[in-house]
Amino acid sequence: MTDTPARLLRLLSLLQTPREWPGSELAERLGVTDRTVRRDIDRLRELGYPVEATLGATGGYRLVAGAAMPPLLVDDDEAVAIAIGLRAAAGSAIAGIEEASVRALTKLEQVLPAKLRRRVRVLGIATVTPGPGGDPIDPEVLTTLAAAITNRERVRFAYRSEAGAETRRNVEPVGLVPYRHRWYLVAFDIDRDDWRSFRVDRLTRPQPTGARFTPRALPADDPAAYVTGGRTDWGLPTLHFDVTIHAPADNIARRLGVGPGCVTALDDHTCRLTMDHEDSPEWLAARLTDLGAEFDVREPPELRAELAKLRARIDRSLGAR
Repeated sequence: MTDTPARLLRLLSLLQTPREWPGSELAERLGVTDRTVRRDIDRLRELGYPVEATLGATGGYRLVAGAAMPPLLVDDDEAVAIAIGLRAAAGSAIAGIEEASVRALTKLEQVLPAKLRRRVRVLGIATVTPGPGGDPIDPEVLTTLAAAITNRERVRFAYRSEAGAETRRNVEPVGLVPYRHRWYLVAFDIDRDDWRSFRVDRLTRPQPTGARFTPRALPADDPAAYVTGGRTDWGLPTLHFDVTIHAPADNIARRLGVGPGCVTALDDHTCRLTMDHEDSPEWLAARLTDLGAEFDVREPPELRAELAKLRARIDRSLGAR
């Protein structure tokens, strides 16, 4: 293998296998001398890869954890597995990693060969990941919007209002924000000459237009501040939730995960969930029905009404009268 860059990539691929490689075995695998292997190891170290060497009859080289994250090489199956995991994380809004998942997925899908992108899409369609509530988000929509934000490119999409009316929007996107179990797109609406935040679950068929734009001054410190504090028209009252759940407190706390609520044990088999939250009750109704336990709603009436809607929807699906 006389091509130095190709040889370095091959060497790096071997070293990423979690084992120690004798220099003689690396030389045999690469078809070079031991001296060339030592020079290539030094080149990798100069590039920031922490390659550790041990002496002795059983010594060799191995890649260890360093102070910074170096670029990694992955094969086709590993790339597909990573993409599927990122799609699941992006679509289910796992607290703390939503934005990073979308950024990483956007970068990965930009370089995936067409055949691997098809595999990712097929597996993504066939794989259903339960979320914490709210409507599911198509990760492809998120990555399309994220790419438009990165490229400072105008994008068109269809948007459905709360009343169900659909309009076409032409916007300059500046940020994606996960907030209260949903994703929001912050963008300047060109036709309306004003800033808007759009719920991504109501957004379909996003199409980058190819037209570049210079970002305008956002009336907030950043997109997250615009969504969380820069808007006064949410129209959502603060509700007090009080639910008795017939299951051990530890099990329920583990199923609910990190959140604004408080789970208190009433006895070994019953617990109480209380919370004050400025949000609609639909996400909590979805989470309660996903717990696999019976529960009694003390308040608010809005949560009972949402659960009644869910029951009616299930009855219709089952053909009940």
